[in-house]
Amino acid sequence: MKKLLIRNIGMLATPLGRAAHRGAEQGNIELLRNAWVLVEEGIVTAVGAGVPDGMICAGASELDAGGRLVTPGLVDAHTHLVFGGWRQNELALKLRGVSYLEILERGGGILSTVRATRQAGEQALYERARAALDEMLSMGVTTVEAKSGYGLDWPNERKQLQVIRSLGANHAMDVAATFLGAHALPAEYKNDREGYLRLLCEEMIPAVAREGLAQFCDVFCEKGVFSKEESRRVLETGKRCGLIPKIHADEIESIGGSQLAGEVGAISAEHLIVCPQEGIAAMAKAGTVACCLPATSFYLGAAYAPARAMVDAGVPVAMASDFNPGSCPSLNLQLVMNLGCLKYRLTPEEVLTAVTLNGAAAIDMAGQIGSVEVGKQGDLVIWDAPDLNYICYRMGSNLAAAVIKRGAVVYARRSAI
Repeated sequence: MKKLLIRNIGMLATPLGRAAHRGAEQGNIELLRNAWVLVEEGIVTAVGAGVPDGMICAGASELDAGGRLVTPGLVDAHTHLVFGGWRQNELALKLRGVSYLEILERGGGILSTVRATRQAGEQALYERARAALDEMLSMGVTTVEAKSGYGLDWPNERKQLQVIRSLGANHAMDVAATFLGAHALPAEYKNDREGYLRLLCEEMIPAVAREGLAQFCDVFCEKGVFSKEESRRVLETGKRCGLIPKIHADEIESIGGSQLAGEVGAISAEHLIVCPQEGIAAMAKAGTVACCLPATSFYLGAAYAPARAMVDAGVPVAMASDFNPGSCPSLNLQLVMNLGCLKYRLTPEEVLTAVTLNGAAAIDMAGQIGSVEVGKQGDLVIWDAPDLNYICYRMGSNLAAAVIKRGAVVYARRSAI
């Protein structure tokens, strides 16, 4: 039996539970000093303070945390991980004030990435995405969600989803798959919206479900992309096929996406930069996780989602990177944690819950990951930090000293451990 004892933990900081935390509960985390954690066959079997129990820890390999902070492995619950090409050419346009939707209307934006992704082979997409996962892992991320949405036809959406499946099978990380065929209207359907919606609802979504290529179905509910009622049609089709609804909502204009999230019982609503009070109330009533993406606001020079108001209204808030080649070419979840404090005005405790337990809830995995407690996967990060405040306070440096996935050390910075 494989056993790992992580001892000499200066401070263990973790939320507890198997469901998303909301309201005041979001800031309630356990702080255990002089702690130790025992992981057997990938699962946490004991957590304690003081001297480890010699009887239950007998025969375990030992890892000395060196008096450092330990938290659950981070969960990045919103990424566009698999894509071809980059979009650095759009930077000058953005600096001149050309909007995201204007770039899309000119055939850039998502449509530019669609062309590059269609041209890329499956192996090339896999290798690029695997390198990104390696970098994320080195920064403390142990579970990631990955969306399709850069194919916008069945062969290429399927290609993206097959890459996501292969990454989940071959990488140390857990990888959750989301079908986002409703990411934009492809160029060949520019004058046939109904034709593309029929393709999505009658062919693509059923095929995704039939082949077991994704667990979730997402849609970009936005002016100029998919309307509220079109988005409802996509998500209800997904539900009938067994796919859990997610929604890109209220990113640029508020057209009812966050309200729709509550109406269809979406597991998460994502972006929410211009989320109105009605949307906050709808998500709170439905228990929808608000997955906020502050690095996207930072990169676009946009407003920040009203995450503080969401927490105060009882909406469970998660935060994620939104890693993609256009609106957020960053996969640094530690930066997201910094921005969560500085721009959302969340406390370090609320931020930790947002990138662990609530992120896990946004991908229906809160029963398995997102906290350090008996029965959960042994996913942990040892930080070059004395306490939780420090990792939210410091920015620009990778503070992850070692990363443990299912009780195995999968990353350790040289000389750190």
